This record gives sequence, C-alpha cells and structure tokens, in this order.
Amino acid sequence: MCLICDRIEMIKNGTNPYFVRELETGYVVIGDHQHFRGYTLFLYKNHDKTELFQMELKERAKFMEEMSIVAEATAKAFGPVKMNYELLGMGDAHLHWHLFPRRQGDIGEYGNKGVGPVWSYPMEKMYDDRNRPTEEELEDLKAKLKVELDKLL
Repeated sequence: MCLICDRIEMIKNGTNPYFVRELETGYVVIGDHQHFRGYTLFLYKNHDKTELFQMELKERAKFMEEMSIVAEATAKAFGPVKMNYELLGMGDAHLHWHLFPRRQGDIGEYGNKGVGPVWSYPMEKMYDDRNRPTEEELEDLKAKLKVELDKLL
C-alpha cells in the first residue's frame, strides 16, 4: 500500500486527525507540516490511475474542478498572496494535489533571493517537527477551511 492509500484508510477508519472533508473525487486534508500556513492536500480517492490523462474526461474534469474549489477555499481561509499548486508523483504515484498558500518572505533568502517555488526552501526545515501544528492549531486550521468549503460547495 502507498502512503496516500494509508492516509485514506485512516480517514475511512476515523483515525486521520488531518482530515477535513470528503468530496466526490477525493479527500481534503491539512498538511502534516505547516511552514506554509494553510498547506492543504487533495487526495484522489482511487489508486488505479497515476496520471491525469488516464482518467475518463468527465472524472478528470470533476477532479480538477474540486481541486480548484479546495484551492479557493484554502486561499480564502488563510489569506495568502499567491497559491502554488503541485501534482507530482515520483515519491507517491497516487494522484494528490499539494496546495501551498504563499506569502512574502516564506522561503527566507533561499531560491532566487527569496523568490521561487516551495522546494527552494530546505526540506529539513520545511518538514521540521516544529512545523507540525499542535492539536489546537490543527483544529483551528480545519475549522477555517471547513467554513470556506461550506460556502463554495
């Protein structure tokens, strides 16, 4: 089983503390690490497709629509200057979107003098345990995102 499938199983079992909401094509979760405050993921429900082009057109359109709604809700909930979207897959082939709310100075002097993608910031700093939200912070993040999702759905 893959990491995303494991996280989805936790959602189904009611044991994933980062779970926010189920949509038709996927699950909305808050990221485990919050260097980029409001970092959210949208996990595709199925592991049977690993590329967008493998999906039937109707399902792909719905997945993209829902991801856009999640991104909009994330932006409204956390007030970034810009949203960054990533659908990668070399680490975990299971389709999942990374939605990064971006703010001025959030990568320090890394990248091109502080400008660049989230991956310009050192991974060991981004995934430092000090960036894990407390239970209270996590509940606050989830509540804010749920409010905005409710307005859009």
